[in-house]
Amino acid sequence: MRPRMRIAVAGATGRVGHHVADVLAAGHEIVAMSRSSGVDVVTGEGLGEALTRVECVIDTACGPSPKREAATERFIAAARNLHAAGERAGVRRMVVMSILGVDAATTGYGAAKLAHERAMLAGPIPVRVLRVALLHEFVGELLEWGRQGDVCYLPKVCHHPVAARAVALALAGLATDPAALPASGSAGAPIAEIAGPQREALLDLGTRLAARRGDPVRVEGVREQATPARDLWETNAMLPGPDATLAGPTFQEWLDAMFWQGGADRVGA
Repeated sequence: MRPRMRIAVAGATGRVGHHVADVLAAGHEIVAMSRSSGVDVVTGEGLGEALTRVECVIDTACGPSPKREAATERFIAAARNLHAAGERAGVRRMVVMSILGVDAATTGYGAAKLAHERAMLAGPIPVRVLRVALLHEFVGELLEWGRQGDVCYLPKVCHHPVAARAVALALAGLATDPAALPASGSAGAPIAEIAGPQREALLDLGTRLAARRGDPVRVEGVREQATPARDLWETNAMLPGPDATLAGPTFQEWLDAMFWQGGADRVGA
């Protein structure tokens, strides 16, 4: 049995963070860090006190802005604050959630997340990075973003969508497994990937979700304008590599479970 640890979760009220805290709560002491709890990793407010006696930090926090410049500024500030406060507090390692395919990103939020990875890996505390495929829970948000009247337009791209709970289990495993981080530190630690078990078209995911919600919106596929981001999709750079962990449930299994449990109003939240 792994020893009980004091683990801080940044973004603990978020889509993945609340699952991480729940997964670890049975065997570990959890410090839930979020702005609502008085801890802001971007400004550093409350961070020193929150990290007292913490052995590991799991960073699941997301940037509120999709724009590269604003998101990069926040991510780098958060990375510096976590390393500075963590080193003073004696934090031994950190695990950070990232996005599948960001190593090939040159624009937008993906490029900001890549800068975040690099800032985290460059700090004094050993870090593991877990790159994550599209979350099942995010499909609903994409439906809203693409909605124009009674039509929703989604890019003609494919994903290996994965459940937030499966991602949380993987993050928890990296945080609590002593063998997950080489003694040499971040430079020797490979970047891990997690995705769902099936490759599926985003158009189909959106169509199924709308139907289960009873949403009359018509979902149509569109080909994005020629951009570096579109090139990533069309070259399959955003799909999992051969060494990725593929974890269930499938999108359909997740969807069935959510509606069976009366979660129709929570799907995509």
